[in-house]
Amino acid sequence: MTDFPSLKDHFLIAMPSLEDPRFHQTVTYIIEHDEEGAMGMVINQPMDVDFDELFEHLEIETSDDFIGNKKIMSGGPVQVERGFIIHKPFGEWDSTMNINDHISVTTSKDILSAISKQQGPEDVEVVLGYAGWGEGQLDQEMLENSWLSVPADPDIIFHTPAELRWKAAANLIGVDISKLSANAGHS
Repeated sequence: MTDFPSLKDHFLIAMPSLEDPRFHQTVTYIIEHDEEGAMGMVINQPMDVDFDELFEHLEIETSDDFIGNKKIMSGGPVQVERGFIIHKPFGEWDSTMNINDHISVTTSKDILSAISKQQGPEDVEVVLGYAGWGEGQLDQEMLENSWLSVPADPDIIFHTPAELRWKAAANLIGVDISKLSANAGHS
């Protein structure tokens, strides 16, 4: 690993020059970053699947007044069948990792059952798949200027429309990302 500090609980903001179509104009929330690698979830790529469809597929009954048209996010190209629920800390679930005082990630189905009955956390993003980096890989991508990083802001995850998150995350560090060139150079 290089001398980079951990980017856990940070946003990775794709630079305009990042050519990988899976990460074009993405914001990735990093939940783990250490000497073994990094893991995060893209939080601004809505899928064509909403909560209603997910709950139907998982055979989870919803309450009569449940509004399930919120879109599921495509979290990255790794294990796209695996689900993650990013939420504000609330309740006791079978498998939860508390990232900080404002954000937790749960992977157990019990939280989805609670959400379907409107007994779970209100602020929530459901994500399928994740982005992963091997040992030193993310550090190298940072050196190559593929990403900007900024401490994560729960308001962007939970209260900013997905299509505005890329610009909003960059704005946290005073960058108007739409004015950055996709061309990079070295002198």
